[in-house]
Amino acid sequence: MKKDQRTTIRMRVSVLALSIATVTTSPNAQSTRRAPDRSAPQTKESSASTSRTNAEQELINLSKEKWRWMSERKVDSLSALFHDEAVFVHMGATMSKSQELDVIRSGGIQYKNVEIQEASVRLIGTTAIVLNGIRLVAVVGGNEVINPFVVTEVYVRQGNAWKLASLSFTRTLR
Repeated sequence: MKKDQRTTIRMRVSVLALSIATVTTSPNAQSTRRAPDRSAPQTKESSASTSRTNAEQELINLSKEKWRWMSERKVDSLSALFHDEAVFVHMGATMSKSQELDVIRSGGIQYKNVEIQEASVRLIGTTAIVLNGIRLVAVVGGNEVINPFVVTEVYVRQGNAWKLASLSFTRTLR
């Protein structure tokens, strides 16, 4: 990796850390108490899960697997899942596939625990939109933070595989 790429990644991580630190220190912010460390995402299943189609359940499972790979820094698995033109929107930063993988690989963002509280899927042709309500425990810029998010994941079907085309975090006030 070139020096200017490393500098760009460090700047983006710094912006993320500052954004998250600002949000978590606001009067409405979540507590930053330490959450139990869990290796697999936790999910609260609703009665709607019993009426999911096979494709919807496949996407829910793929999304859970993605969260596990992110927490375990399985960059090769993530690289295969991410579409080459994918975009990633965090609080205060937008990244390409290579930038997102570099931040995960370097530990600039460490996904410690993702508690999936609810999940839904909407299929539109060969595109799928997965919405996850999560409670995320992460280390960003050396600081552990806990935030509630709605995460929008957009997948596109390529042949027999789903590719993640967009991942966007929206902080909620839960």
